[in-house]
Amino acid sequence: MNDAIQPDAYSIHRTIVTLDTHIDIPWPTGPDPFQDGPRRVDLPKMIRGGLSAACFVAYVPQIGRTPASEDAAYARAVAMLEQINRMGQTDSTIAVRVAARADSIVAAKRDDVLAIVPCVENGFAVGADLSRIATFRRLGAIYMTLTHNGHNALADSCNPRRDLGDRETEHGGLSALGRAAVAAMNRVGMLVDVAHTSRDTMVQAAEASRAPIVSTHSCVSALCDHSRNMTDWQLDAIRDVRGVIQITAVAGFLKPNAKPEEVTAADFADHIEYAVNRIGIDHVGISSDFDGGGGFSDWHDASQSPNVTGELLRRGFDRGALEKLWGCNFLRVMRVAEGLAG
Repeated sequence: MNDAIQPDAYSIHRTIVTLDTHIDIPWPTGPDPFQDGPRRVDLPKMIRGGLSAACFVAYVPQIGRTPASEDAAYARAVAMLEQINRMGQTDSTIAVRVAARADSIVAAKRDDVLAIVPCVENGFAVGADLSRIATFRRLGAIYMTLTHNGHNALADSCNPRRDLGDRETEHGGLSALGRAAVAAMNRVGMLVDVAHTSRDTMVQAAEASRAPIVSTHSCVSALCDHSRNMTDWQLDAIRDVRGVIQITAVAGFLKPNAKPEEVTAADFADHIEYAVNRIGIDHVGISSDFDGGGGFSDWHDASQSPNVTGELLRRGFDRGALEKLWGCNFLRVMRVAEGLAG
């Protein structure tokens, strides 16, 4: 598909802030991110694909909930955030900056420096100690996904873990601790991410949060009926609180039961276009979930990111719309969250 991209698509893509809001990192060891390796995202691939900023996620898998397992999850999340931060301290010919605020992401683009943005996935790492949220933010995390697959102490997931003894619902959405966690995130300027949460959790988080909520890696239920995707009324709820859904590149979220090679940038753009038509251009963005399940035939890794811009340009999205989709909408909600901190 690269050969079909219009020349001005490359020009637009490489001159706007392009922020991918969800990328998993290897743990505890993995390929050097400064080298062109086997991962879907590393810094050379970001450069080749004109990807100016990436949210690297400290992901904590859900396991049985005990004080010891929650402490271990917290230690893992902290260690991963510290590893993400070390990327900004590495001596390399590739210029990298850890960016924990919206203006820092924009400044990195202006300075021709890659922006690495720390995040946390799965509130399981909080356990029952809400002070951990402030530690995550102090280590640069701009958002925390409330759940992953399986309920935790904060909230219900959209994918209960029967192997862990989960019922269909446990808290009926957010727990009392979860509501307090949302308030704590608001106080430190972290975004509340509702990807992976149950629909009750999602709408309750939207109501409870003083800042707009985000879903950093989801797609649209109307086009692909999947538990991880957003219904029309959920899209409306995101719009109503001035939030953002970041459409993601997971093949099975884009087309029912699809394999990556069966999905194209056109399928991805269908979900973006549907969401834009439903809730407006200000509430939709782009993410990959690379190295966490994302990737399809012509957005296989970060180096192919211009293919998405080319497909959207062919559909009539102009430069201003592409700026919003690729970063400005997410930066807007970051600034709101930052402004409410304190």
